[in-house]
Amino acid sequence: MGTLNMYPYTETSMPTQDTTRRLSRQTIIQDTTSLHGLQTINNYATTRADATEDSLQTAYQKMLTLQQIENEKLALYRAATDAARLAEWEFHNAVLAMKEVVRGQYGSDSDQAQAVGFKKKSDRKRPSRKKSIAIAS
Repeated sequence: MGTLNMYPYTETSMPTQDTTRRLSRQTIIQDTTSLHGLQTINNYATTRADATEDSLQTAYQKMLTLQQIENEKLALYRAATDAARLAEWEFHNAVLAMKEVVRGQYGSDSDQAQAVGFKKKSDRKRPSRKKSIAIAS
C-alpha cells in the first residue's frame, strides 16, 4: 500500500477561483455569519495575514461600503434609464404630432408628407380584382 497523503489539497492542485461571477447572496450571508461567529472566539490567533481578525473586519467593511456605492449607482442608473425612456417617448409623440400637422396642412399626397416619412397616396398600389376563371364541366 502507498502512503496516505494528509494534505490532498495543495496550492497547486486547488482550482482557480472565477472572480468574474458574483457570489450568491447565501454565500455572503454564510460568510458574514462566520465572521460574527469568529468574534465570539476569545483566543483566535493565526499567522496568515489574510485571516486575521483585523483583515477580515477590513475586508467586511470594504465589501459593505462598495455594495452601498453599487446600490447608489444602480439607483442612479435606473433613474437615468427611466428619464431617457420618457424622453424617447416624448420625442416620438412630438414627431407623430408633427406628422399629423404636415399631413393635415399639406395633404396626404404632397411632397411635404413624403419628406416626413409618409407614402404618397398616389404612389400606393391599388388593389386589383382577380379574374375569376370559369370552370367548365
